Amino acid sequence: MQGNDRPVGKAAGKGQPRASAPPATAPAQRPAREGRKGKAQPAPAEPQAKGPAVRRVPRLLERYRTQVVPTLQGEFGYRNVMEVPRLKKVVLNVGLGEAVQEAKAVEAVTKMLATISGQKPVTTKARRSVAGFKIRLGMTIGVMVTLRSHRMYDFVDRLVNAALPRVRDFHGVPLEGFDGGGNYSLGVREQVVFPEIEYGQIDKVRGFQVTLVTSARTRQEAQRLLQLLGMPFSRN
Repeated sequence: MQGNDRPVGKAAGKGQPRASAPPATAPAQRPAREGRKGKAQPAPAEPQAKGPAVRRVPRLLERYRTQVVPTLQGEFGYRNVMEVPRLKKVVLNVGLGEAVQEAKAVEAVTKMLATISGQKPVTTKARRSVAGFKIRLGMTIGVMVTLRSHRMYDFVDRLVNAALPRVRDFHGVPLEGFDGGGNYSLGVREQVVFPEIEYGQIDKVRGFQVTLVTSARTRQEAQRLLQLLGMPFSRN
């Protein structure tokens, strides 16, 4: 036997064919990790894709769509749903004449409106100087917040169902608050009628004005809209 006829490698024997490669198999699963004390721990679960978050529809908005709109269409004969009056915005406003002498009043009222409305208020500035009231141009004289969409409906729902029933000797809101454009304004004398306000954490009892701006063209349409939304008007 010549030197060039030797079998190559340990797998090759005399008179035996070379072994073929093993078939491909699926990759082995990742073994479980071991903790410091040698106990096997399960492998971390793979994150799952999250779907789009479903936005909550306010209860009063759902009532408007399912009950108020059909009722107004039947009473006023609107041909199109878009003609039905609706709430456009709600404005909460506090006048602060005391801010001239007490600077902390602005901070207290801002916190109060933010707690009630769930939105950050803005300050209003004086447009001109009034010497009799010691007001200079650009001085802070009030705080206001404008609510729209879902926050607007949530606030009106809490106003008519939680806050107004807590008013002492309450007999309904007056009908004189309507203007010629279908908007309605009412005054809240005490902020403590809202459940979100804690009496022990306020500096003093304050009132504020609430204006409900609607798309109604007449007072009759606006009044009927607010009645169907639950506004308790007085019968006098």
